[in-house]
Amino acid sequence: MNAYLKKIADLCEINKRLTTHCARHTAATLVFLANKVSMENVAKMLGHSSTRMTQHYARVLDQSIAEDIANVDAALSKMGINSAI
Repeated sequence: MNAYLKKIADLCEINKRLTTHCARHTAATLVFLANKVSMENVAKMLGHSSTRMTQHYARVLDQSIAEDIANVDAALSKMGINSAI
């Protein structure tokens, strides 16, 4: 499969070495987690027995942190609490 990925990379003029590991990491991080799929579900899709293994694939995305902080700020505002965020 990695040989096929190499051919695809060559055809698409991608200078990065594509591997199945790279594909799994990309799917976990940029497709699943960036679209708010839970860590537990990502772990199950990747065939991991626990989320601890999945965390090696996952990176905390700056965008998701900003969205989470904005959600907390909005919730506090609704309660009449002025956040320091």
